[in-house]
Amino acid sequence: MSDTLNLTLKVWRQASPSAPGEFKTYKVYDISTHMSFLEMLDVLNEDLISKGEEPIAFDHDCREGICGSCSLMINGQAHGPDRTTTTCQLHMRRFRSGDMIVIEPWRARAFPVIRDLVVDRSAFDRIMTAGGYVSVNTGNAVDGNAVLVPKQNADKAFASATCIGCGACVAACKNASAMLFVSAKVSQFALLPQGQPERSQRVEAMVAKMDEEGFGGCTNTNECEAACPAGITVDNIARLNREYIRATLTAE
Repeated sequence: MSDTLNLTLKVWRQASPSAPGEFKTYKVYDISTHMSFLEMLDVLNEDLISKGEEPIAFDHDCREGICGSCSLMINGQAHGPDRTTTTCQLHMRRFRSGDMIVIEPWRARAFPVIRDLVVDRSAFDRIMTAGGYVSVNTGNAVDGNAVLVPKQNADKAFASATCIGCGACVAACKNASAMLFVSAKVSQFALLPQGQPERSQRVEAMVAKMDEEGFGGCTNTNECEAACPAGITVDNIARLNREYIRATLTAE
């Protein structure tokens, strides 16, 4: 089995938010199977630059599966074919020589394309801002047992907090719903004592902002969970619904 690949890439190119976009076809040769997907794009860009062509714009930062920047649709799948894997963690050994790979940006009204494969995901930031902050004065670091938290709640809160905000859930959802993202952010506070003072107003404000930003509704197809690189589960969506109902029923 060869350690190198020759591939055909169909890449979405769009010069600006207002410009029309189209797929362009590129060939890459002798791509090492040990490369990450982003390293393969780096090789393509080096070739384009050497030819005097405009390189392909794509988001990246940590390249360690932490920041959530590397948001790409690869052959119609958010972050590619591997489960719980970001694009930067996807290795070229998952493909075969001769394959055609289609690479697109996230497709959602709330995530407008900025250029090529880069989209504006600041809607997520605005949802987080709407949720506000935790008003509890935590002061200096305290003993781990000073605030008693049931282990089950602590584990669930930690699991929810692993959401990296990449937007794969939105891109994978047929409705472009942000429910998985919002539910993870609501859950991590709702499960802990420190999140109780703003518990009701937080969930109402975040859901309202989510709707305002133009995300679609959730119809429980669970594609968001399948696409999530952090393994966030739809249990959080059920918790978000309970939190929202509780907030509206207890509103003064």
